Amino acid sequence: MSRTPSIMIPLGTVLPTFSLPDVVSGNNITEQLLSGNISVVMFICNHCPYVKHVNKELVRLANDYMCKGVKFIAISANDAAMYPDDAPDKMKVVAVQLKYPFPYLYDESQHTARAFDAACTPDFYIFDKNKKLAYHGQLDDSRPSLNVPVTGKDIRDALDNLLNNKPVSALQRPGIGCNIKWKQSNS
Repeated sequence: MSRTPSIMIPLGTVLPTFSLPDVVSGNNITEQLLSGNISVVMFICNHCPYVKHVNKELVRLANDYMCKGVKFIAISANDAAMYPDDAPDKMKVVAVQLKYPFPYLYDESQHTARAFDAACTPDFYIFDKNKKLAYHGQLDDSRPSLNVPVTGKDIRDALDNLLNNKPVSALQRPGIGCNIKWKQSNS
């Protein structure tokens, strides 16, 4: 199990544009879904043990905050040819089975993951109502190999601050997870 950290990008970075298919509904989703709202963008996948470790908390987190107007989306950018468990049909099965309350998008070209500078799964980004990055870091201190409960504390603290018009701490710890499975170039 690799331990790849998030690439910490500057706070205030503007939400990249994207148009990706939701594996459950089949509809294309764009960043416009997130307009005017605090939003959480999560890079996840099906096979990563770090994501499996936090999946139930991702559902709880989304259910706790969507009713407060926070938008959530999840994106998988892994090379499905090399990692068939991360193919769109398998993504749909996982989304339905775990009752994801958010769209689960597939980034086949990997352009969206690159636009975000996503590095690992899970990788979390929170954007404010003006589409500016307010938080990029870990969900909490839990890891599959640690005996620390999964609480979503870091994300919850950031969301609570944004919802209460308070500043989000600039001290943000990178997430740790499996590296995104990039396609091999044909050059």
